[in-house]
Order: sequence, then C-alpha cells, then structure tokens
Amino acid sequence: MACDCFLCGAASGNVLLCAACDESLPYLTDQRCPQCALPGVDARQCGACLREAPYFDATHALWTYDFPVNRMIQSLKFSCRLANADFFGMALARLASMKSGAVNQLEHDRALPSDSLPDFILPVPLSAERLAARGFNQALEVARQLSQQTGVPLMRYDVVRQRNTMPQSRLPWKARVKNIRHAFDCQMDLTSKTVWVVDDVMTTGATLNELARTLKAHGAARVENWVLARTLKHE
Repeated sequence: MACDCFLCGAASGNVLLCAACDESLPYLTDQRCPQCALPGVDARQCGACLREAPYFDATHALWTYDFPVNRMIQSLKFSCRLANADFFGMALARLASMKSGAVNQLEHDRALPSDSLPDFILPVPLSAERLAARGFNQALEVARQLSQQTGVPLMRYDVVRQRNTMPQSRLPWKARVKNIRHAFDCQMDLTSKTVWVVDDVMTTGATLNELARTLKAHGAARVENWVLARTLKHE
C-alpha cells in the first residue's frame, strides 16, 4: 500500500521514508569506537574503553541522536507509532547485512551467513510498571523486525527488569550506574552463547553495560549492542 514519507510528506511507496529523507538522516561513519560507538578520529577503541572496558563487546549504531531521528524515536515511544519500529528493525537488519559483508542479501531474500549471527536477540526489558504505563516495549517492537529478518530467535521472557528504576534520562551521568545496578535478572543458561541486545538510544551506556554484566554472569561469551541512535558526549 502506498504511503507518504513520515518526514516530508512525499510519496514513499510502501516504506516510512522517501529515499531523499532516508539519505539525509545523521548516519554514523565508520570512524567510531568499535566497543562503545562514540565517534573518533579513526575506528580504534577509544581511551575510555581502554581504561575501563565495558562488559559488552561491541556496539553497532545507525545514527547520532539528532533531528529528525530523535523525533522519530520519540514518536514511537510516546505516540505509539509502531510503523517506525518496523522501519528501525529493517534498518538494523541492513546494518547487520553490511557488517557481515553481505550487503545485498536482504534484498534478495537470502538469510545472512550463520557465522555472523548471534544465538539470541534480546530487547532491553522494561520494568512491569513502565510496561504497564506505556503499553508496549519499543525495544521489543524493533527487535521483533530484526528477528524476523535474520531468523534469530527473540529472548522475550528469560531476562527481566526486576527493579523499577528511575528513568536514566533524569539522572546525572555518574548517578546512572548506581541507579541501574542489579536491575536485571537472567533465568537462562547462556554458556558460550552470543547475544545481540537491541535498544533505541545509547547515552552513557550504563543500562546496556549492566545488562551485559548480567548476561556475562550467566555464561554469555559475547554481547553486542545494536542500537538505533548514539547520543554524543556533548549532548
């Protein structure tokens, strides 16, 4: 079914954005830390990750958290525009295809190489209270499309957010680590498994690091973050 571009209103076929608006999004370049995805002068590990390595092994991010990506993510989270989640999940699947060196595989309906895929895809869980208030988990909606495109099973019930923490966005950066500590519980043996963790925005990385710490404590061999947008330090 034909639709109009979410951003400019031009005809966009059956996708959320027209080609021009898609190309204008603030895509991250390859000049970024492979572990935390902060932009740098090259693609080497940044000083912060060298000084204190996070529990996660890599971070893949599509865009910087700037206009219009920020508005698109907010529209999903707070206005329940679930069509955005399908667009985001497809964009992450294309990124996974490029990372595997199989850029055109998704367009030809062929699965990604199995050796480039994880064992599970995990959307960052919401607390029961936050889920009840919002009505859905935006990370799950994005991860659902990524799972469909890659054929990797979703972890929906084996990892839970056991504490209803204060929203990280309301806290100073240094307080976020303490706020999220021990917030997650894993009820699955992940020995030797690789997990892709899906989230919408990565800011300090405290939530993703605590979740990776929990997964590693339950045996995970590798944890990678797959996020839509990376907030830059000055933001």
